[in-house]
Order: sequence, then C-alpha cells, then structure tokens
Amino acid sequence: MPKMKTKSSCKKRFKVTANGKIKTAQAGKRHGMIKRTNKFIRNARGTTTLSKADEQIIKPMMPYSR
Repeated sequence: MPKMKTKSSCKKRFKVTANGKIKTAQAGKRHGMIKRTNKFIRNARGTTTLSKADEQIIKPMMPYSR
C-alpha cells in the first residue's frame, strides 16, 4: 500500500492534542484590529480547539496525526 498524503495546509495550521481534539489559532486577528473591541482581542488570545463539526472535516486530511 502506498503512503497516504497529509494536506499541507492542515499540517501548517492544526495540531492534534493528546485527547484527539484539533488545536488551532484564534480566527479574526490578522488585520482590522482598530475596529475590534478590547474584549474581543483579549478573548482571542492564544489557541482554541475546533468544534466537533469542523473536526470531522479536518481529521481525514491528517491521516497520521491520530
């Protein structure tokens, strides 16, 4: 059997936690920070985990990260 390929975009953007959840950077912080509230900026620090529905889309693209 040939090796399965991992999507390059996924391996750059996502990591899998020990519990199998997908960790990613917070969305909405690339530009336009002047119009964002301080509360939004504060709450969007660090990383977050994907929702169950989004997780089901990403996991098949990363076959060796389970």
